[in-house]
Amino acid sequence: MNANEKIQTVLDRSVAEYGVPGIVAEVREGDRTWFGTAGVSDTETGAPRRAGEFFHTGSSGKAFTAATLLGLAAEGRLSLDDAVNRHLPGVLDVNGYDGEAITVRHLLGNTGGLFPTGLAPEVSYRYATRSGMDRHRFDTFTTEELLRVAVSQPPVGAPGERFCYANGGFYLAGAIIEAITGRTYAEEVERLVIGPLGLTHTWVRGVKETGYPEPHPRGYSHQFLKDGADPGAVTPENWQSLMEEPGLPALDVTELNSSLGYAAGNVVSTTGDMIRFLNAIVSGELLPAEQHRQMWTTVSTDGAFWMPHTRYGLGVFEFVPEATGGRELRGIGGSFWGTYFFAVGTPDGRHTIAAHTNTEWKSWDPMFQLIEAEFGVAIGG
Repeated sequence: MNANEKIQTVLDRSVAEYGVPGIVAEVREGDRTWFGTAGVSDTETGAPRRAGEFFHTGSSGKAFTAATLLGLAAEGRLSLDDAVNRHLPGVLDVNGYDGEAITVRHLLGNTGGLFPTGLAPEVSYRYATRSGMDRHRFDTFTTEELLRVAVSQPPVGAPGERFCYANGGFYLAGAIIEAITGRTYAEEVERLVIGPLGLTHTWVRGVKETGYPEPHPRGYSHQFLKDGADPGAVTPENWQSLMEEPGLPALDVTELNSSLGYAAGNVVSTTGDMIRFLNAIVSGELLPAEQHRQMWTTVSTDGAFWMPHTRYGLGVFEFVPEATGGRELRGIGGSFWGTYFFAVGTPDGRHTIAAHTNTEWKSWDPMFQLIEAEFGVAIGG
């Protein structure tokens, strides 16, 4: 069985065994390209998934934010070791945080001690249940509101102490981009990343956007708490026990305002454009050598509520060599209601796989199985 056949087997299994409505995978290796699908883009019509579909890339948008700030650093507009207070005076000086001790680098590397923003009651009480999602799916968040959410709970550690995945750090990073340039976050991502790479099917979603151009899959979510569960009681340790029981019908969340993502992840793209983006940031094509080195200087994620067998850079990750038999693999990825995406490739930018499901993250297994099928490495095995 060749690599393409192995990937197709994983795609079919993802639908049959993991309850994914539809999944696509695209591969580029030198001059070789391959695209495969399984399942459907629309459960009512049965329309199949297809190439060129637009989708929300989830936290993959963090890499766009990091690349933009690194581009500004290359222009001499800031240093990653600047204290946050230098650019956002006083914003972090609340609830036990210290805007003089937390740096831009801490924000981009999830090492600033900020709490996991998704657990903030201001967020979880709106979206944690099906009824809440239906009431609030078109709510918009301003940057000022998101900055308040970012520091609404006390720190989980000292700056630089450990990795803790926190959207709030990227909210602050987006606000720093706007403070430095006097332009919107979306405009600077376009100027420094999207435009230079020719990503003609990629953009930062507008604050009022709630849908997608054609073609696009419909998005389906099971990411809800049980009826009666208290969102305020959710922790990284107990969240799985509070989730809905399997077997309930998915909720169609295609039409959804995603301003909550902001600079932590609100980019729309295609598998083809995202492969182009990943290849540019892993190979050093996009950034000067010093900024490229900083993007890929990584920290351990051991013990964190995040993907196993990885280290985290600035908006990006790499697998630890012990988990891949020494094979170097770097990537980006993210989940949002009704969508999950990842892209993983070699550091030379010549061999990459990207995949998308029209439901959120359910298990690491399909991702790891696709990587094994394409690269011949069993993650963690």
